[in-house]
Amino acid sequence: MSPSVALQEMIRAIRSARTQCEERGVIQRECAAIRAQFRQADNGGRSHNLAKLLYVHMLGYPAHFGQMECVRMIASPHYSEKRVGYLGAMMLLDEKQDASLLITNSIKNDLSHSNQYVQSLALCTLACMGSAEMCRDLAPEIDRLLRGTNSYIKKKAALCAVHIVRKVQDLGELFAPAARSLLSEKNHGVLYGAVVLITELCAWNPETLELFRKTVPDLVQIMKGLVISGYSPEHDVAGVSDPFLQVRILRLLRILGRNNEAASDAMNDLLAQVATNTDSTKTVGNAVLYETVLTVLDIKSESGLRILAVNILGRFLLNNDRNIRYIAMTCLQKIVGTDHNAVQRHRGTIVDCLKDQDASVKRRALELSLALVSASNIRSMMKELLLFLSSCPPDLRAEAGSGIFNAAERYAPSQRWHIDTILHVLTTAGGDMRDETVPNLIQLITNASELHCYTVHKLYRALLTDISQQPLVQVACWCIGEYGDLLLRGECQETEPVQVTEDDVLDALETVLQSHMSSPATRAFALTATMKLSTRITDNVDRIRSIVSIYGSCIDVELQQRAVEYNALFKKYDHMRAAVLERMPVIERNSPGHTNGVSVGEAVKEIQPAEVKQGLLQQNANQVCDLLDLLGGSEEPVQPSLAQSSTAPGMSVNTASTAGGDLLDLLGGLEPTPHAPAPTLTAYEKHGVTLTLSCEKQSDSGLTVTLTASNSTDSDISSFTLQAAVPKSVQLHMKAPSGDSLPARGTAKVTQMVVVNNPNKVKLKMRLRISYTRQGSAFQDTVQIDSFPEVSTAGH
Repeated sequence: MSPSVALQEMIRAIRSARTQCEERGVIQRECAAIRAQFRQADNGGRSHNLAKLLYVHMLGYPAHFGQMECVRMIASPHYSEKRVGYLGAMMLLDEKQDASLLITNSIKNDLSHSNQYVQSLALCTLACMGSAEMCRDLAPEIDRLLRGTNSYIKKKAALCAVHIVRKVQDLGELFAPAARSLLSEKNHGVLYGAVVLITELCAWNPETLELFRKTVPDLVQIMKGLVISGYSPEHDVAGVSDPFLQVRILRLLRILGRNNEAASDAMNDLLAQVATNTDSTKTVGNAVLYETVLTVLDIKSESGLRILAVNILGRFLLNNDRNIRYIAMTCLQKIVGTDHNAVQRHRGTIVDCLKDQDASVKRRALELSLALVSASNIRSMMKELLLFLSSCPPDLRAEAGSGIFNAAERYAPSQRWHIDTILHVLTTAGGDMRDETVPNLIQLITNASELHCYTVHKLYRALLTDISQQPLVQVACWCIGEYGDLLLRGECQETEPVQVTEDDVLDALETVLQSHMSSPATRAFALTATMKLSTRITDNVDRIRSIVSIYGSCIDVELQQRAVEYNALFKKYDHMRAAVLERMPVIERNSPGHTNGVSVGEAVKEIQPAEVKQGLLQQNANQVCDLLDLLGGSEEPVQPSLAQSSTAPGMSVNTASTAGGDLLDLLGGLEPTPHAPAPTLTAYEKHGVTLTLSCEKQSDSGLTVTLTASNSTDSDISSFTLQAAVPKSVQLHMKAPSGDSLPARGTAKVTQMVVVNNPNKVKLKMRLRISYTRQGSAFQDTVQIDSFPEVSTAGH
């Protein structure tokens, strides 16, 4: 029986095993036989034994004892053994194992072999499991093969170079000249490997990116040849010529054209040609079109081309394939902020996707629909979103409700519409809303004083209909407690008049208190509302007193405490009850933004200066100095200089801090003197990132260094971090930074304070490591500061 048949028999025996125990027994016997044959010096069936061991490894059983056999077979002069040996090395070895270092010399010899298939085996193995040490040793050999004449070897060498660049970024400069020369090749496999290699080189090194921007015309010509070429059976896939190469070239063009107008202009015509000539009825054509759209939206393309790209995504939304619809909405979500009007044209199609059966498509359609809401379409979009909320899955209700709340707050045409929308959401899916819903709605109702009667009537009817939605019940209880007198009058022009008696209102609140569906927080709202009604009604005060007294022995501590305090109001402090339970004042909004078209800042009243006595001014000024530390305005002690006792109100008083002066100005129109700016030093300026340094001396040995970073490029920077190192005799403490992202064009900065203590007064040096991510690429740089600007002691 030949060894190959033995392999087949082993596979047959393993597959015919009825239990896992029987399968383990077969594999253990085979592994023992393989181990015994490995020990024999003259073993003619080594390749077949290793093949059987690789099958055992694929099943998940240990096969590490075959690693040395792989090393021996790689060194064999026979191709059949080399092939199995290299395959075993790729499966059984990795860069963390010492045995991988033993094959470095064999790979180097095989890279110079006369047989191209032996060279191919060595290239594939190095690209699969080559460690950083192996890559450094064999990189010159790969560069030599890239410059050769054999297309079969060059395409594999290019992909091997990609692995080397990923392992050792410093070796990218070695492959750049050869990679550029490969673009003149006619072989599609070599072109594909070259494009992948250039993409990897540009992603790691900005200087290489600038170098390869000169190759944009060559890439455009290659792409045009693929688009307008006739039928080629060797490269045609569903009517598209080599779509794999087209996709790779489009990705490379996207990297080269990003934030570069010259490169973008050179590829605009090509992208328009690809977008109009590619067949969109097949998945292959859609893949090319999708990469084209991503490239158009990422470079500095013309406005007409961007509209064409959005229209392609609109056609994707009509595709029957849910995956294509999903990626289309994902892409539209990214550009809705910059191309809002173009995306708005496809609003109807996007809203229709809310009815899709697929959960992921439905979620993406919801996010995009919420992003499309504007002041002009708020009514129509909200109608669709409320319809979706009534039938959406439970896991989407919280997200849909929050999105509707935010949209209604930003674009509500009127306060009544705003309140009706929020109440509709609470009635439909109140149990899934977030905790901040109740206080936000209460604040909205409080500010709409002309709608108090309308709101309390509507909430009362909602309370009688359903008490399962806890946020709705809580808001209804609060409104009944505050505006119960308006409810009892029955005079509301906004709704049909309904006659409500005091007993009806108390019955409703008692139902909430006694319901098993009511949470402790809801019962607390109902109990407080009942107590507040004691000052708004006249005939049922005794009933309210009995309701409150019942909960004085409630098992819930919060409810018990409220009841005991309310009983005390009835008994000991009845004369204060009316004042304590009077209507709540209007709640001021302290969050930035707009509500119903009115800026929050317009509601802020001007503070009038008051007369301040000299002693009180001295005390307040000292308190202001203490507040400066809490506000982060200054790290130094501030010593306000006060005038003589005859100072009149409004007379200027000098302070040592601008922030302190602003606060003192509230006390009587005081004018601060400007603080001398700390000396600054530009410590780092590279690739659009600028880092400035300012120093402030706190004592003879203490120094506070403020690092300020800004970004002057056209792309945002994320994951921005600073690390600092000083000599061993110096103590260093880095405080938390103000953020980790730098918006484009210097719209915002990141600051970080470093406290340095130099007790031995050695010459101060500091080394800074700057790390950040831009456009998906990570950057890291180091700068050393040998001299600091001269500073004076703080406060002098």
